[in-house]
Amino acid sequence: MTDQSRPSLFGKRKEPHTIIIARGDAISHFTIRPWMLAIGGSLCAAAAVGYLLATSYLVMRDDLIGASIARQARTQQLYEDRISALRAQVDRITSRQLLDQRVMEDKVAELIERQKTLTRRSGRLAPLLKRAHGGIPLPEARPEMLEQQTQLLSIDDPADAAFAGIDPIITGPVPRTGTDRAGNDGLRPSEGLSGESATEKAEEIFQTINRSLQQIETEQIHKVRDLTESAFETADNITETLNAAGLKIEKQDDETGMGGPLITPDSPTDDVADFDMQLQDLDTALDRLERLKTAVRTIPLANPAPGMPVTSLFGVRRDPLLGTPAFHAGIDFRAHKGQQITATAGGIVTKAGRNGGYGNMVEIDHGNGFTSRYAHLSRVLVSENQKISFGAVIGEAGSTGRSTGPHLHYEVRRNGKAVNPATFLKTGRQIEKLL
Repeated sequence: MTDQSRPSLFGKRKEPHTIIIARGDAISHFTIRPWMLAIGGSLCAAAAVGYLLATSYLVMRDDLIGASIARQARTQQLYEDRISALRAQVDRITSRQLLDQRVMEDKVAELIERQKTLTRRSGRLAPLLKRAHGGIPLPEARPEMLEQQTQLLSIDDPADAAFAGIDPIITGPVPRTGTDRAGNDGLRPSEGLSGESATEKAEEIFQTINRSLQQIETEQIHKVRDLTESAFETADNITETLNAAGLKIEKQDDETGMGGPLITPDSPTDDVADFDMQLQDLDTALDRLERLKTAVRTIPLANPAPGMPVTSLFGVRRDPLLGTPAFHAGIDFRAHKGQQITATAGGIVTKAGRNGGYGNMVEIDHGNGFTSRYAHLSRVLVSENQKISFGAVIGEAGSTGRSTGPHLHYEVRRNGKAVNPATFLKTGRQIEKLL
């Protein structure tokens, strides 16, 4: 019960609210002040607001979590799509690399095979060059070939140096990641400083090597062809010189005739066949030239006393002892006593010693009906039936036999008949530069 009947001095006074609680004989009362009401209302209001906020959070949390999960799912999907695109791009680049690698391997195999072919050719050509070295002027390398080889061996760009060997070519370009100028991420083949891809650079190097190998092959064929022509020309010149001197040693049947239309090879097989044919021609030409040289060495064409003047010619002359006309079967060379006399061709000694008016004489049988005599020697340094070679010392000059002083009497006979040695000496001087 609330007591509000107490009078106020300045009017009616508002008493505070009092709450009385009776429980049996115990009575309790509580006075409720205004500020308590204010605090209680505030607490109630705060509790209501907190409840509302908590309820709103619980309601909105599921929506936020769902939105976050959806956003993460979208992000993951984007990354997966990007990864799939990158994988596809990598697969395309890998496929292109494998294709380029196969192409490069085929080209490397082709280069290796061509190199083996050149090596085999060089092996077959070397013996022929060795045979031709003694008697045929070898053609020199052409300036453009030397320049091509120099360009092939010099690599100025460091990026090109990676392709100087076989393994880097087979390996192929290596992909790299990066962002291009347009801002696109992805994988692309490695590029050189000049903007060319590694495949393009390798292709350029392959073309350079191919051109160089082709040039080498062409040079080999040209060298063989030049040697063949030189061998035939030398053999023809020797034959013509001997024929002009009446010393025909090559039968008409032995002469090789060649001819036919010029057909340019268009395929590698034709190149091989052409090279083999050129080698056969060169071998034939060298065989003919060697036969001629062997035959020429059996003809007394050299000078038995080099550097010494001729004092008496072949033919009818005034006899130095009787002063009457007489036939001189050879030519006389001025020589001092003891000067060495050499054989003008290889052969077998048939006479060595005293022989009437010849005095000490050496006679050599050169074959094919040719013999030579060296008379008035002071000493004979060979014996009968001895085989000697061209240029061998056979004796020393003197004045034995029918002679007025030291000199060399030299004769050349063909089938037993004396012929003019001057013809042989002249022919020998002409052929000397061809041997």
